[in-house]
Amino acid sequence: MKAPRNRRVFVIGYGAATPLAKTFEQSWEAAVSGRAGFRRVTRCQVKSKSNVVGEIPDWDPAACDFADAKEAYNWNADFVLLTMEVCREALQRSGLEMNADTGPRTACLVGSALNGTDAFRTAMDTYLNRGALRVSPYLLPNLCANLPASKAGMMLGFTGPVFSPQGACASGNHAIGLGARMIRDGDCDFVLAGGVDTCIMPEIIHGFANMNATIKVNPNDRAYEDPSKASRPFSIDRKGMVLSEGCGVLVLAAEEAIKSHGLQAKAEVLGVGWTSDANHFTLPHGPTIIRSIEGAIDDAGISPEDIEYVNAHGTSTSKGDRTEIECLRTVFGRGVKNLPISSNKSQIGHTLGASAAIEAAFGIEGMQHGILLPTINHIHDPDLGDVDVVANQARNAGYSCFLSNAFGFGGTNCCIVFKGV
Repeated sequence: MKAPRNRRVFVIGYGAATPLAKTFEQSWEAAVSGRAGFRRVTRCQVKSKSNVVGEIPDWDPAACDFADAKEAYNWNADFVLLTMEVCREALQRSGLEMNADTGPRTACLVGSALNGTDAFRTAMDTYLNRGALRVSPYLLPNLCANLPASKAGMMLGFTGPVFSPQGACASGNHAIGLGARMIRDGDCDFVLAGGVDTCIMPEIIHGFANMNATIKVNPNDRAYEDPSKASRPFSIDRKGMVLSEGCGVLVLAAEEAIKSHGLQAKAEVLGVGWTSDANHFTLPHGPTIIRSIEGAIDDAGISPEDIEYVNAHGTSTSKGDRTEIECLRTVFGRGVKNLPISSNKSQIGHTLGASAAIEAAFGIEGMQHGILLPTINHIHDPDLGDVDVVANQARNAGYSCFLSNAFGFGGTNCCIVFKGV
């Protein structure tokens, strides 16, 4: 019998690999300490001033205990094995065990912005230098956006729906929102929802640089000697995002499933708002962003005054940051002066499709510990002077309801309200 509709949906655990560390716990500890995970690129060689990136430290797919050398060689799109590892961590941290009862009722939605580009690059190099017959038969599976979730299911034992929401840099929030709807409507009891991107390669670095999206670190820039200062959302000298790799996965669960399996809820997915701009493929559009924020608050059944913290999209671009703050001023009015608004991208950069899921996990963990993560590298911008960006160091402050924003190329917006339990 299908589960009843209109069920409440909770987060019971999460995992992450970020430029700060390859596990969630280590990433959280580094974030609270105020560290940033940036360095000059080591994954490849590029002749670009946009050579400061966020790489997952010590990440080696071949070192995963579930993948032997052959497995790592065949699945050479890094987002596949990375997703498997983070899904495993998220399940372990949630306490949920896959068995004959839970496996068929568990779905996995892991979105991304750029799928398997590293595998395609390897295949093209092989084709040009070794010939067509040497191109891997695993190339096409490596390029399929749903394969990371599918491979995670093969390893962990869940057989519910698996697919990849493609919402560019909002993919993680789209996955969480869709997963919550699937549980609410009775399609499944549990969902692993999040995002992943592994995109540190020359073509991608140059592409972002040539569209003036990423920071170009010149000798007179404060990040030239210290790359950790490259990402500085809401700062007067912000000059562009830092391209990063990462993965984040939340485990969602229906209320009655939590009780019947003896699990513990960390937060409730209270409201989701999503829109598209129909305006420009990269520039943010205020009116539709406002609708997304207001839609999430309305779906949550609360008022703007109930939001106690905003985990901002905050990419460190001049127009993007300004537009987001203008939208928050419109939604929250005078109350914006008393509303903490910080950006995790100051510490982990922009992990593209993974960013929203990682940031949601950070926001929920902050509720658990009564800690607001900071916007580091911040120098006051008079144009944003009425906004509390939790500048430069973490703050001990309790909050029980927060908004997590995510906006992506193509004009896609998805905002989620989480409530503590």
